Parts: sequence; structure tokens; C-alpha cells
Amino acid sequence: MALYLNEQQVAQLLTMHEAIGAVEEAFRMYGDGQAVNNPRSRIRLRQGMLHLMAAALPPWGVMGFKAYTTFRRATRFLFLLYSAESGDLLAIIEADKLGQMRTGATTGLATKIMARADARRVGLFGAGWQAQSQLEAVCAVRPIEQVKVFSRHADRCQAFCHQMTERLQVDVRPATRPDEVLDGADIIVTATTSRQPVFDGQKLSAGVHINAIGSNSLIRCEIDGQTVSRSDIIVVDSRDQAKREAGDLLPLIERGRLNWEQVYELREVVVGRVPGRRRSEDITLFKSLGLALEDVAVGKVVYEKAIAQQVGEDVLS
Repeated sequence: MALYLNEQQVAQLLTMHEAIGAVEEAFRMYGDGQAVNNPRSRIRLRQGMLHLMAAALPPWGVMGFKAYTTFRRATRFLFLLYSAESGDLLAIIEADKLGQMRTGATTGLATKIMARADARRVGLFGAGWQAQSQLEAVCAVRPIEQVKVFSRHADRCQAFCHQMTERLQVDVRPATRPDEVLDGADIIVTATTSRQPVFDGQKLSAGVHINAIGSNSLIRCEIDGQTVSRSDIIVVDSRDQAKREAGDLLPLIERGRLNWEQVYELREVVVGRVPGRRRSEDITLFKSLGLALEDVAVGKVVYEKAIAQQVGEDVLS
């Protein structure tokens, strides 16, 4: 018998603090060689794409995969959680909210171990669905006092700022220019669908931490070559996946301005093999692509809370 959980139930069950804790422990297992993660694969059709990604966390006794489709009419996400001991299907989880939360949680983890401890001000590019959990996660790991947000859609940006101010009890205000977002920012987050860099890397201040999360495609690039070149520490969630999807990094690799030995993995930072930051003036960069490992980690939390609270519908009996 498996448990079916819908989007609304996932939203009710999962908190950001729980998601960050689960993702951190999953990356710790991964860094210790106790977890398995397969890079995303894609089936491309004329009408759209099917995306597949899988991972296992044997110490937690679970494994799973996420499948999602991106077609013109709709994007749909499903995550299946299995027992790593018996192979039994444990849960079928609608996974749009799950994905939003685990992406935010991974940014929260990277910020926790890479941003300066005294970081208080955030610059955010993007005011959409993913930007919400990004900001929530950053505020969960640093005592943020002010956020400036830039979006090409002014009305959406105004609404986003009002919503997040109320939700997080933090001063979230719209910016009229990209440079305004950079001014005074200790942490920068890019959560857009842009195919072009959203700010000028020459204008970055010393000591800033950047989370670039919007692009997981070779044809998209939210940050420019100057941002990458000026970064003292560059971290990705998976080097294997970055080689397939990091449109922000690959142009520099191809031109010989960056090599993969200069790019660390998040698991290496979590277990202490490499530092997330050496000096307060370092510019640090986390390039997020999204791993199945993260889905399995937060999926386990959602499943266990659903069982404890008797939420969801039994299926496949």
C-alpha cells in the first residue's frame, strides 16, 4: 500500500526549517559516500520534454525518483518514494511544492555555510514561485533585515514584496534598477528564467555571497563571466550535473578561463573537505541545479509527517 499526497497536503506538512535540516543531512551522507545521486536525464520531443531524476539515501532506508513534464500547456511533477530495504512503494507525492521547497532549502544550506555570518541585506532577482522559497530559506539561516527585489514585471514585484513582507516580517521592497539590488547586498539570489545575465559582475561588492538558482539549461545564463571570474569560491550541488546543465559556467570552461578543479561540490563543503568561505572579503558563488537527492530527503520528511498525522490517501492496496 502506498500513500498519495497532493500539493496542498505537502504545503501543510513541510516547513522550511525541516527541509533545510533534511537537505543538509542528505548532503552529509552524500559527502561521506553513503548516498547515491543520478544526474537528471531528459527526453526531448517536439511538443515538450520528460525529465527524470533518481537518488537513494540508504542510511535513511529510502530511495526515489521524480518525473516531470514540461509542455506548452502545463508542467506536472510527481515524486515516488520507495523503501531502500524492501523496494516497496511508500508514497506518490505531487511534487511542484516539494520541488520549490527543496530548491529553497538547498539555497538555505549553501547560504548557511558560505555567506558571511554578519550578512543582513539581500538582493533578489525574480519575483516568481521559486523566489518565494529562496527568500524564506535565506531568512531562515541569517537574521535578514532588508531585501531589495528586481523583476521585469513591476506589478508582480510590488505584489511579491507586499506578500513576503507580511509573511517573513522583513522589509522587502522593490528596486527599479538591477544596480539598486546590488547596492549594499550581502547576499544575492537570482531566481529568474533569463537567458542573459541579470546584473553586471563588475559591480559586485567584496564579501558578497551569490546563489544562482534559476538556470539548469545550457541555453540560460543568469550570471556573467565577470561574476564567475571574480568569485573566490565556486560551489555546485553536483559537478556531474553542472557539466550537463550549467549554462552560467560552461562558456568559461570552454574558453579556458575556468576548470572543473576550481569548482567544488556542496557535499564537500558540508563535510568540511573544502571551505565555504576563507575570508570575509571573499566573493562566494553557489550554482544550484537541483538534485534528486534533495527530493528524496524532503520527500521522506513529508511522508513521515503524513503517516504521523494521518494525512493522505491510501492507494495501490
